[in-house]
Amino acid sequence: MLRKKTNGVARRPQRTGILSDMAETSVDRRAFLRGSGLAIGGLAAISATAGSVTRADAASAATGSVETVKSVCTHCSVGCTVIAEVANGVWTGQEPGWDSPFNLGAHCAKGAAVREHAHGERRLKYPMKKEGGEWKRISWEQAIDEIGDGMMKIREESGPDSVYWLGSAKHNNEQAYLFRKFAAYWGTNNVDHQARICHSTTVAGVANTWGYGAMTNSYNDIHNSKAIFIIGGNPAEAHPVSLLHLLKAKEQNNAPVIVCDPRFTRTAAHADEFVRFRPGTDVALVWGILWHIFENGWEDVEFIRTRVWGMDQIKTEVAKWTPEEVERVTGAPGSQLKRVARTLANNRPGTVIWCMGGTQHTSGNNNTRAYCVLQLALGNMGTSGGGTNIFRGHDNVQGATDLGVLSHTLPGYYGLSKGAWAHWARVWGEDADWLGGQFAKTTGVDGKEKSLQNLTGIPVSRWIDGVLEDPDNMDNPDKVRAMVLWGHAPNSQTRQKEMKTAMEQLDMLVVVDPFPTVSAVLHDRTDGVYLLPACTQYETRGSVTASNRSIQWRDRVIEPLFESKPDEVIIAKLAKKFGFADRLLRNIEMDDDETPNVESITREFNSGMWTVGYTGQSPERIKMHMANQHTFDRTTLQAIGGEADGDYYGMPWPCWGTPEMKHPGTPNLYDMSKRVSEGGLTFRARFGVERDGDNLLAEGVASLDSDIQDGYPEFTMQMLMDLGWDGELTAEERAAIDAVAGPKTNWKTDLSGGIQRVAIAHEMAPFGNAKARAVVWTFPDPIPVHREPLYTNRRDLVEDYPTYEDRHSYRLPTLYASIQKQDFSKEYPMILTSGRLVEYEGGGDETRSNPWLAELQQDMFVEINTRDANNLGVRDGAQVWVEGPEGGKVKVMAMVTQRVGEGVAFMPFHFGGHMEGVDLRDKYPDGADPYVLGESTNTAQTYGYDSVTQMQETKATLCKIWAA
Repeated sequence: MLRKKTNGVARRPQRTGILSDMAETSVDRRAFLRGSGLAIGGLAAISATAGSVTRADAASAATGSVETVKSVCTHCSVGCTVIAEVANGVWTGQEPGWDSPFNLGAHCAKGAAVREHAHGERRLKYPMKKEGGEWKRISWEQAIDEIGDGMMKIREESGPDSVYWLGSAKHNNEQAYLFRKFAAYWGTNNVDHQARICHSTTVAGVANTWGYGAMTNSYNDIHNSKAIFIIGGNPAEAHPVSLLHLLKAKEQNNAPVIVCDPRFTRTAAHADEFVRFRPGTDVALVWGILWHIFENGWEDVEFIRTRVWGMDQIKTEVAKWTPEEVERVTGAPGSQLKRVARTLANNRPGTVIWCMGGTQHTSGNNNTRAYCVLQLALGNMGTSGGGTNIFRGHDNVQGATDLGVLSHTLPGYYGLSKGAWAHWARVWGEDADWLGGQFAKTTGVDGKEKSLQNLTGIPVSRWIDGVLEDPDNMDNPDKVRAMVLWGHAPNSQTRQKEMKTAMEQLDMLVVVDPFPTVSAVLHDRTDGVYLLPACTQYETRGSVTASNRSIQWRDRVIEPLFESKPDEVIIAKLAKKFGFADRLLRNIEMDDDETPNVESITREFNSGMWTVGYTGQSPERIKMHMANQHTFDRTTLQAIGGEADGDYYGMPWPCWGTPEMKHPGTPNLYDMSKRVSEGGLTFRARFGVERDGDNLLAEGVASLDSDIQDGYPEFTMQMLMDLGWDGELTAEERAAIDAVAGPKTNWKTDLSGGIQRVAIAHEMAPFGNAKARAVVWTFPDPIPVHREPLYTNRRDLVEDYPTYEDRHSYRLPTLYASIQKQDFSKEYPMILTSGRLVEYEGGGDETRSNPWLAELQQDMFVEINTRDANNLGVRDGAQVWVEGPEGGKVKVMAMVTQRVGEGVAFMPFHFGGHMEGVDLRDKYPDGADPYVLGESTNTAQTYGYDSVTQMQETKATLCKIWAA
């Protein structure tokens, strides 16, 4: 909310300390900050517990030597550099990284407050368990023993798939990789992380259009954009520092900014054109814009002819979306969309930006593909200033996705096929049969036995159904009985009431996090809950991947505080308890008996992730880039002289071949104006070479200086032999290729990198040169179509644009038509959507535990349009109830505003700690409750999952509102 607050934050009366004293009275902002500064400045890690931190003398800290340590902000995906000032082991101050090409000396509110994330007094300080309804301090040894024994008992009784390993976008790359490997050695694909509920529909939609499911260009490359089209994103609040780059294009290029959103956001305030449209109608809106582009011949005909397949089928669908029909469905006037189409056509290259407003829908994969098709039609792909700039959420959600912390793939998007497991078994030096033996088996509908090793696991969006669903309706052998939430905010997920029930039915609930999170208090359990204090990322080291695919290195700022431990240490402890630590860590050096060497983990995934080019970024090269940030151009990201000369900052993947090849990284995907050896690329030949007699390879175009100036398939050893280039392999490379599959070895499975090296020597992309496909024949909707949300108040549109039939996916039954056929709109007439605030991030546990941020936004609220509020008799600032059609309700403050249109309500998703009007503060461990608590919007949010990825639908459900 934009209004400044002056009242204190609610605190438990028995707590002592400056902040607690302040909470007893109302204070103004200056007093709050002054008091907070006294409480945390220079001695923030002080605790009344017997933790390992000792009080630092302020005078000695000021006069002693101050060390500066370079790290990366742990909030959003921009990748801002943080310069930490450390004295006597205490983090005493911070500055933004002025040399960083990403943040250019800037920070948002969250970034400016990260010191408190590490030195915060509200952190978990030691392992705890709930026993007899009370939190009890225990040792690490007791925690690992009890958790391990309980899980082994569950494994013996119900199989490995009855333990769910939920990972984190807050892990660095090395921890994420080790976590996914750990799950494989435990023997389950029931492993996932936040990407499932934020950008899984992006990854699936984009990867299935042109090969890779990631941001194609970069924040910096937006400097070159002549138009900026933002849909379903609010970077001014979600990625504030990214506005530096957007506004540079707006000012420097006079680039028009077009924002399409149901709300007039802070980003929309910067727009030249704001298009308000009904939530859940993205495809209709984009097709409405394309209708004008095709009608007027504004498409890039030559680009489509040479580099796109299926656009003729798109045109047939788009022809149905006349201006009148688009306005009927979306509410956006046809005249406005014609103006938008003309603006995009006249200002090329333009970039398209989206975030979770476009992804979190039952047809989210349709939305993301429609955005891609718009760019293909305009010829805006593979060019500087163009592309699809997908703004990821968490600091390492891109990296954790790439490293395979997902229920449907291994690291590097290799999938779960027999060949994928064979590849990673070779990388790990593991006996493939032993690894397969760790997994349970099931009987398929054909009566044949099959291994769950090759079957997608339950996604995080549906873990509660893994607990509550009848096993007879699942492909999981038994119910999920133990849940491990490792760096995850459960209040970021829908159906909170059912989640509470699921948590209470578990045999065991384990939380591994620097903070207790809502997982500690949502349920009414009295036993079987464990809280393990993980370090923050400032107490360990490792690499992290920004949204633009650049990889940066965090150095450790401070030693682990209290009794917290780095995630890699906790993983190793559990592996030792389960008896497979020697196998898991066989290729990884150890810093001591319990600590895997981080750089050694980096080198292991370097040796296996050939698909996406995570192979050239050795820890030494990444660190060298961090040390030489000042040498990189602020727009191109290319180093001008110096040790990194010619490299692109962070070596954005794909960084082909081995580190010794010194590939510079790929700044803009699919840009054929550069040599592949210098960062150029084609569209990936991922979908075969022909379809229904049509050629799927590029037509007469290729990257600069390619030896084949036409389309070509992906490289295999056989292809090298056919071209006569196999003689360019070294003896060692040839031996490695023969050891895999001889002539059938391809660019993804060759562990020597020889196939990639030879292909790039001829300036050809290892993955081929194909057309992007506008039609994805493997998806439920090959051509993106509009489908009404499951809970829609537009009953007049359901017959024309119905949802899917109920289906089975990711081991579980998934409901669609059986929900949509019920009319909830009379009792629940308003549309409910959700989104971010600039002050908080994710589920909010870290940021609401930060006094600098908590002071800025102390109330959970709902935005209601003025007309709706007056009709409901609701005043600004009053308490109201918001209830969803599944019965979940929240009590929040009303914010009466024109930001939302009539009939639409909005709530932020960062709050937790209240449940249907009940304050849960007294359920937190003593001293670990966030300063600010509030209702979770997801208590009122409802069922609904994407047809391809099981993404949750949080942007288009229904609600009713009344005065409390």
